[in-house]
Amino acid sequence: MKNILITGGAGFIGSHVVRLFVNNYPNYHIYNLDALTYAGNLENITDISEASNYTFVKGNIKDIDFINALFKKHQFDAVIHLAAESHVDRSITNPNDFIETNMLGTANLLNAFRAIWQDNYEDKLFYHVSTDEVYGSLGKTGLFTETTSYDPQSPYAASKASSDHIVRAYGNTYGLPFVISNCSNNYGANQFPEKLIPLFINNIKTSKSLPVYGDGQYTRDWLFVEDHATAIDLIFHKGKNEETYNIGGFNEWTNLDLIHLLCEQLDEKLGQEKGTAAKLITYVKDRAGHDRRYAIDATKLSNELGWNPSVTFEQGLSKTIDWYLENEAWMNNITSGSYKEYYKKMYE
Repeated sequence: MKNILITGGAGFIGSHVVRLFVNNYPNYHIYNLDALTYAGNLENITDISEASNYTFVKGNIKDIDFINALFKKHQFDAVIHLAAESHVDRSITNPNDFIETNMLGTANLLNAFRAIWQDNYEDKLFYHVSTDEVYGSLGKTGLFTETTSYDPQSPYAASKASSDHIVRAYGNTYGLPFVISNCSNNYGANQFPEKLIPLFINNIKTSKSLPVYGDGQYTRDWLFVEDHATAIDLIFHKGKNEETYNIGGFNEWTNLDLIHLLCEQLDEKLGQEKGTAAKLITYVKDRAGHDRRYAIDATKLSNELGWNPSVTFEQGLSKTIDWYLENEAWMNNITSGSYKEYYKKMYE
């Protein structure tokens, strides 16, 4: 039985990774560490909460003493590190939270991992999950590859770029075994509704405006979260030590084109007249440091490890909408209380 620590496992991406590992690997005991801040939600993983190979641990990666004690107690064979502050808008208004969690929190985990294994790392791994935003912004052509120079444009991106560098430095300096993956925009079930797709699904259902930054021509590569979890599984088990793997959906959309597709699918699923949802589109002031285009080249992951997306964007979006429509109680719980104040501050 291997002890595997997954940080941020009550969050959006983390919950899908935790579920996959708990269900697929009975010879692993999965410890899910999450601080349960605004985006962490135990409702995301109720289906596996009683599994014999699963333990939830509430705690913050910024707490050095807590992290050291946790590692000493459970002697983790591997870490899959997803815990992070991850929303660009929030990083603009409060960058220190991102610096402390994404940079110092990552260093705390690395130090604790070193301390328990004393540089004896046979069959051990630190897997750091990162973002394509570390690469900065692209023009109309080109793709981010694993060798693209870092050029972060927001406090969030800078904090993640720094954590990537910290992990690589520990590998180079101390021989700590690691892999890093950088992913494009994720979408799917259980995503906190500050992100575009769940935000707009909820707004269309409740007839609220759909706030579009700037001219709406910002372009992103979209990755279905279940495909991301599958890629993490594959990289964890078959990725090469000290390698980086880009994970993308081969799937670029401008924000405005995506929103129109979302509106069309929701009009149909809600039984509304075509064009009803699109009337809610409202253009708002652009955010600071807004990167124009991201696009991931996931060829390395595809060629070396055989991974490819399992769904088209249209299929994945349809599945995603269905989940939110079928889980109104989840959304209602999330969007009560402090979320309303956040939404008013950011978009009204």
